[in-house]
Amino acid sequence: MTPTFSIPNIRLFIAFKVFLNSRFYYPVFTILFLDFGLTVAQFSILNAVWAATIVLAEVPSGALADIIGRKRLLVFATSIMMIEIGIISFIPKTNPSIIFFVFLVNRVLSGLAEAAASGADEAIAYDSLTTQGDPDQWGRVLEVLMRFQSIGFIIAMSVGAAIYDPILLERICRFFDLTISFTQETTMRFPLYLTFILAICAFITTLKMEDPDSGPAAADIKTKQVRQAFSLTLKAGLWIFKTPFALSVILFGMLFDGIIRMVITLSSQYYRMIELPESTFGIIGSFVAMFGLVIPKIAKKIAENHSPSHALWITTFLTATGLITMSFFWPYTGLIPALITFSAMYFTGFFVSFYINQITSSNQRATVLSFKGLAYNISYGVLGILYALLLKIKKQGLTSEDIENTVFIDTFSGFPITFIVWFFILLIIYVLWLRKPSSPPQQR
Repeated sequence: MTPTFSIPNIRLFIAFKVFLNSRFYYPVFTILFLDFGLTVAQFSILNAVWAATIVLAEVPSGALADIIGRKRLLVFATSIMMIEIGIISFIPKTNPSIIFFVFLVNRVLSGLAEAAASGADEAIAYDSLTTQGDPDQWGRVLEVLMRFQSIGFIIAMSVGAAIYDPILLERICRFFDLTISFTQETTMRFPLYLTFILAICAFITTLKMEDPDSGPAAADIKTKQVRQAFSLTLKAGLWIFKTPFALSVILFGMLFDGIIRMVITLSSQYYRMIELPESTFGIIGSFVAMFGLVIPKIAKKIAENHSPSHALWITTFLTATGLITMSFFWPYTGLIPALITFSAMYFTGFFVSFYINQITSSNQRATVLSFKGLAYNISYGVLGILYALLLKIKKQGLTSEDIENTVFIDTFSGFPITFIVWFFILLIIYVLWLRKPSSPPQQR
């Protein structure tokens, strides 16, 4: 039995996830699009296209990964990532219509890359651990992964925001006695250039991966034609609905992920409302990323030593407490409930991955994980649409100044209310329909 982190695919999996997710333009994401000349309305349309692409491609891509091989799909994903970052890194700011079209292509390709990588990456790592090491060490792999991802995110948040600011770059150059002038037109592309380099690194990483031999059954499946992808998708979907524990994990996971992701999306506006200076936003983002250095270790102990219900109630308590107290918008100290809410996101990610991989067979693992990603993006998309409609209703008859404060505060209370209502709905469904003695995995 090979030590866990001596398995090549495990190390490559961790490197791949870091390169894929540590995008230097994240701290200036919205501003970047607007500085290219796009309007807020166009920005909203592009994000809707991105989410729709993921929803449409998520599950079929997972089935393809189980059939043609996880490595091939990951190589495809990183190839697409290089293209989608490359086309916006070097596009000249000329015709606004052309810029919008290029960013539209970027969003479609980004969604395809996201869908292709989702499920296939965890599947190739977990199968490698199963065939060469000890699958019981998967929790340890997730723990280390989240720590490295947090480090990567901290670096990307700090560096990305810094190199976007031409004034800061000029000050740094003067400190080293360099007389270099920068404009926003130039520095706005620097985070994209660094992300493009990471895309190349991710591509090289996937080329070094190897599809593990998962046994005769999986090998037989992978020799069949690609047209069987939808058949495998249907089989995995039916398995989820016939496996109460798997269905329960995905349903609760999509509730937690959708609500918390929406709050994270709106976090900068929340920070303004609790009177935090904008200069601290990047620092806060880096601090939140540091949770990934601590929480995975805690989550691992909980998952390995307690029942899944114990993990559920801990995550529920953190989420509900954070969302409810955020609704009070306490000046400055309102940051504490925000941090509590964001910490629940780390627990959710760890627990869902831990339990789903534990009970899913190798020959359909990527497909099942893609169903999880599909559920997450549907949840996030539906919540986004509902929130947009709620904003539209609240904005009627109000001035722009009223919108900045009253509307945001009034609508934010919808998040804890929605979470609590749907949590108890899911809990009732679980108790009356899904709960079975054999549902949860056996504790070791």
